[in-house]
Amino acid sequence: MGIRKDKRKEGRARPSKEVRARMRHRSCVLIKRNWALYLFILPAFLYFLIFAYVPMYGVQIAFKDFIATKGFGGSPWADPIFKHFRTFFSSVNFSQIFMNTITLSLYYMAVSFVTPILLALMINEVGNKFFKKTVQNITYMPYFISTVVLVGMIDLFLSRNGLFNQIGAALFHSEPTMFLMKDSLFNDIYVWSGVWQVTGYGAVIYIAALSGVSPELHEAAIMDGAGRMQRIRHINLPAIMPTIVVMLIMTVGGIMNLSFEKVLLMQKDGNMMVSEVISTYVYKLGIQRAQYSLSSAVGLFNNVINLLLLVTVNKISRKVSENSLW
Repeated sequence: MGIRKDKRKEGRARPSKEVRARMRHRSCVLIKRNWALYLFILPAFLYFLIFAYVPMYGVQIAFKDFIATKGFGGSPWADPIFKHFRTFFSSVNFSQIFMNTITLSLYYMAVSFVTPILLALMINEVGNKFFKKTVQNITYMPYFISTVVLVGMIDLFLSRNGLFNQIGAALFHSEPTMFLMKDSLFNDIYVWSGVWQVTGYGAVIYIAALSGVSPELHEAAIMDGAGRMQRIRHINLPAIMPTIVVMLIMTVGGIMNLSFEKVLLMQKDGNMMVSEVISTYVYKLGIQRAQYSLSSAVGLFNNVINLLLLVTVNKISRKVSENSLW
């Protein structure tokens, strides 16, 4: 036992002063040599430091009875410490809000994750370069439409006198339908309008990955009698699989983070039962009702779920496919 403890102490021994000085010198040399690269990364570093890490100091109010005049440090701790979490879990709205968030998130992820892959595979098979670029530009442009404008378009097309009701009246002599007031249609409208907006942008990543596939592989497959679908299945898909896995991990890691602005703008009195999600609930608690501690607790609960999902999916992916974020 004594020998094992000595070995452990030796393994944990700090490097000598000479080794630490050598390491510092090497780091300084690398920084001086690559100063331009560090300069480029500095704005991104400052952005995340100021807007992501510094605000984490305020998370403590989820465990306090926050009083604005006393600030973060002066506000008393909640008794018990998880009081605000219990308040949220025991509220009558918890199950409905949680199920709305999960249902809408899974629906959106299932559709929006697959469509960019399919679009990229189809665009990659187009031989005419002009048509290929035209399709890519047309599908990419909706990404630059702001959320407010997108919801305005949805309201305009689906209103009582909107385009869809006019087409229905002209072709089928149907009565006008208030699409956004129907609970059963809210998820479909949210998901498919989002798919239309982001599919072209998401396909760019996979198109870039497909551009690295060697043409010699396709030529050899054609000589062996492989058809187009066989080449897509056995050459293109394996080539972009690492990219697919990484994007899937990132998507699952943000599964609870729905577009807050879009959901809030699409909410109507008639669809409130399905449109109230955690992000909008946090906004209403914190901004409209000034319940800062409770809203922070709900937001922290949401982010912890995302973190656990991210770590779990990354670990599973590393074991199954040997592809992961870390």
